Amino acid sequence: MTTFPNERLKGIVPFVCAADAGSFTAAAQQLNLTSSAVSKSIGRLEQRLGVVLFERTTRSLSLTDAGHAFYATCTNILGELAETEAALAAQKREPVGTVRIALPASFGRLCVVPVLLRFAAQYPEVRPHLLFADRFVDLADEGVDLAVRIGGPQDLPSSLAHHAMGHERLIFCAAPAYLERNRAPLTIDDLERHDCIVYGRPDGTQSAWSYIQADGHIGQRVVRSRIVAGDAEAQLAFVRAGLGIAQLATWLVRDDLKAGRVVEILADAATDGLPLSLIWPVARRRTPKIDVLAQTLEAHLQIR
Repeated sequence: MTTFPNERLKGIVPFVCAADAGSFTAAAQQLNLTSSAVSKSIGRLEQRLGVVLFERTTRSLSLTDAGHAFYATCTNILGELAETEAALAAQKREPVGTVRIALPASFGRLCVVPVLLRFAAQYPEVRPHLLFADRFVDLADEGVDLAVRIGGPQDLPSSLAHHAMGHERLIFCAAPAYLERNRAPLTIDDLERHDCIVYGRPDGTQSAWSYIQADGHIGQRVVRSRIVAGDAEAQLAFVRAGLGIAQLATWLVRDDLKAGRVVEILADAATDGLPLSLIWPVARRRTPKIDVLAQTLEAHLQIR
């Protein structure tokens, strides 16, 4: 990165003011300095540059050829600085700029994107950059401004903050066609006699199913599986096709439940699943673009 010694900046503003005003006296009045101070500042600037910037007479002050070239450069620099300051000031008032958002793949597509569609229409100067990933996303390493995480905050460093947004709800469900061919299970034990579609982890193991026991406590069971899928949307596709029973989050199956493509079974055994959290770097929440998006997600994300 190029560095600029302080000396390189000295004298530029008095020089531009004198060139615009046509005299050291007028420039001094604008800058609230003495004519002598302006003259000495420009003299030091000329000495450092090794060129004469002004043709001086008792009646007039005009730029030399070198002065004209230097004036053009200086005015461009000062103009760009003014524009940058104006843009930064605007960011303090209005949401503007790119926001990188990390989302769980299925939940992000089904639940977060509809919220972002409305947000993008309301704030056209904000440019969402979406990262879909069913993995741990390191916000600092990957330059992420906001992350929606299913699984809750775990050992967050002090540089990160979070907002809890409830828990997903897990239900047992099947397609009507499956239940026409197979008697609906009445207890958790009955699942052993059914075709079960379960979630498989990358290491080859399958997730246990959680359920509410008769005593109100939460139990867990690894069921015999017919189909193992490492993607919740794939599980739902097999359920829709009438190939078995799965335990799925209500945010994933809500449209299918409304349309009657799948139905809930063992309703008394349904339980809460993983928590949902919004996570962000503490320092970035202070910017309008991050804050307004975080407020929108906190207000409109529905996990159940």
